[in-house]
Amino acid sequence: MTHGPLMLDLEGPVLTAEERELLLHPATGGVILFSRNYEAPEQLHGLIKEIHALRSPSLLVAVDQEGGRVQRLREGFTLLPAASRLGALYDSHPQKALDAAHHIGWLMAAELRTVGIDFSFAPVLDLQTAISQVIGDRAFSADPLIVGKLAFSWAAGAREAGMPSVGKHFPGHGCVEADSHYDLPVDTRRFSEIWDRDLRPFRHMANNRMEGLMPAHVLYSAVDDVPAGYSPYWIQEVLRRRMGFDGVVFSDDLSMVAANAAGSYAERAATALQAGCDMILVCNNPQGAREVLDSLADYCEPVSQARLARMHGKGHFTAKDIREDPRWLRAMEYLNLLEAEASLDLDL
Repeated sequence: MTHGPLMLDLEGPVLTAEERELLLHPATGGVILFSRNYEAPEQLHGLIKEIHALRSPSLLVAVDQEGGRVQRLREGFTLLPAASRLGALYDSHPQKALDAAHHIGWLMAAELRTVGIDFSFAPVLDLQTAISQVIGDRAFSADPLIVGKLAFSWAAGAREAGMPSVGKHFPGHGCVEADSHYDLPVDTRRFSEIWDRDLRPFRHMANNRMEGLMPAHVLYSAVDDVPAGYSPYWIQEVLRRRMGFDGVVFSDDLSMVAANAAGSYAERAATALQAGCDMILVCNNPQGAREVLDSLADYCEPVSQARLARMHGKGHFTAKDIREDPRWLRAMEYLNLLEAEASLDLDL
């Protein structure tokens, strides 16, 4: 079986018979994990082994493990700092911040590889602004050059541990107030301003082998009349042609309120795929996922399948391997430094 275009989620820490059936559907290509799927590292490793054993090539398994507010796996994994902490360190010690991003990216990826996870939806490439609360401290910096440099170091560290990276949320979510989980954000800026600022980190990473990108469920009303994740202009013209990106394009979750603009789940899936997404996500709505699977039973896109094949994680670490690696000690030193810097900022 090849990789289908749908990534879906699971209800709990063990696979149900119904979920096995969904994962064997030819239109399924991956699984995204949430905190509800995790009880202990051993349990999670067993669940992922079961998922991977269902098909060949194996289904992709992903998680949101950015750090800070967005870290699905916590107990038994290192608590990672919010990206903004690295940006704050960069302001005073640029080289330390770049080295810290590299080692923390490596640590994140190495720990996820111990349980068999293929990749994390990280790093965030959005700009930090006072406008967007949903992005906020998930962004490295307000400066697009700093975001690009820290994201490059983070992704290089993850790649060193055998893990591809997925940057988000193209072409930039930082300048809209609404949360796309609950509303459709509208960005009224002209293309030239987005190109010169928000897109600079994405352009930098596209030029430096980033394996995947995720478009935003944001409407850039001066540029196109549909949100970026549904827009052939943004994905095919800007991202593919002008920026030369040849990695995987993952839709953001089609269950988000901002994705409703395209209609039913089957219509959302069709619109995102026609716009140029290689893989679409449907989370927290099993009926929506079934509707998408039914609509894509005969779907086949060889170019997307070739891109998705690159998203498998490589190599395997044990917890002992990580603790004995000099990079673990360096990562711990930087985590301690970032914690101390945060305490100073709070006058603790």
